[in-house]
Order: sequence, then C-alpha cells, then structure tokens
Amino acid sequence: MPHILLVEDDDRLSKLIAKGFQEAEFEVTVAYDGITGLKLSLQNHFDLVVTDIVLPKKDGLELCNEIKGLKPDLPVIMLTALGTTDDKLEGFDAGADDYLTKPFEMRELIARIKVLLKRFSQQVHQKISVLKYEGIEMNLEQKTVNRDHTPIKLTPKEFNLLKFMLENSERVLSRSEIAEKVWETHFDTGTNFIDVYINYLRKKIDKDFETKLIHTKAGMGFILKKDYESGIAQESLR
Repeated sequence: MPHILLVEDDDRLSKLIAKGFQEAEFEVTVAYDGITGLKLSLQNHFDLVVTDIVLPKKDGLELCNEIKGLKPDLPVIMLTALGTTDDKLEGFDAGADDYLTKPFEMRELIARIKVLLKRFSQQVHQKISVLKYEGIEMNLEQKTVNRDHTPIKLTPKEFNLLKFMLENSERVLSRSEIAEKVWETHFDTGTNFIDVYINYLRKKIDKDFETKLIHTKAGMGFILKKDYESGIAQESLR
C-alpha cells in the first residue's frame, strides 16, 4: 500500500484529502506545517509527498526544495491556489514533479499520484546510470551534468527534460510528448510553457559552446542533435 505524506494546514481540506486517499487504498500521514512535513519526510519512508505551497513555518517551495536535495527520488505534488504560469514555473524549479491548482477533483489527484508512483518505481529499477551524447554526460545516480568536462547546474525539471532528450537524441520530440513524458501532466500545450524550459536548458547546454545541440523544428518540436541542418530555427539565447 503506497504511503503518502500530506502537508496541508487547512484542517477541513486535509481531512477531505486524507479520506480520499484512504478510499483509494493509500496510507496517509498528515503534517500541518512545513517544518513538521520536512522532519516526517526525512525520518520515515514515504512513496510520495503532496504539499500545499502556503504553509506555516516553512512554505511548500522551501519544503520541496529541501526534500529533493536529500531525497531526489521522492516524488512531490504541489497543491495551491496560485495558478499562474510564473507560479507553476517556481514550483517546478523547486523540484515539484506535478502541480495541481485548487479547486481540484479528488479523482484527478489520485490519477496523477498513480502516474508518478509508476514512473518513480520504474526509475528505481533502471540500470543505466550514465547518459552520454556529443560531450554531454549525465550521471543519473549523482544527479550531475557535464558538457566537455564543464559542470552544468540544472534545476530538477531541467534535469528531467535533458534526460528525456538524451534518451531520445536525434529524434524530433513534440511539445505534447514532452509534456506527457517529462511532466506527466496535461497542461495546455498551446501555451509557451515547454518553450520556456527548452530556452532555459538551451542557455545552459549550448550558450557557452560552439556546437549547438538543442534545436527547434518549426511546427514540430525539438531535437537534440549535432549540426542539425535544414528546417531548424535556432531560438536566440537572450
């Protein structure tokens, strides 16, 4: 039975969510502030954390960032009333694996939890520990990235995006495929959300190197490939 840590200071809402988890056959532990949530997450085994952003003592962004720093393989879903693109970017940059805006349907939260549990379970059994392509080297166990032996610091979501591109190098990846495989969510891919993260990654992976590896194919998506030629519109590194 999956064990979920719920960090939510609203007593009524926390009881409703906990009841929904129990009905879905999840074991649930509830914390009502960020400091307690962090202590519980480090002292106990949990399969997944669900946390609000606005919390007493330590907010959900700090909580998520600290959990991911110490337990990078523990998936985190953020629940919040803050639903702008900037809010979501901030949450993902803190290491969140998914983001659900209040109000939400319990069945959607349960569905997203099941998807994350499945993905992280598969990652635990993954045998490949290092991915390489044209000077890029990603160590999956140490969570480090280098290009031509130069260390590159990535946020957790940038790391996952690059990992997906390395696993699918020299293949055009659509925005919808990236959304599904990297975020495992169904946000509106008509927005520039994916493009924002591709640009973040491009600045770190390509900006200081002569050979550009991350390219955009207009109307189709993105590709990780050396010297990709016709049909590519390389976005500016502003």
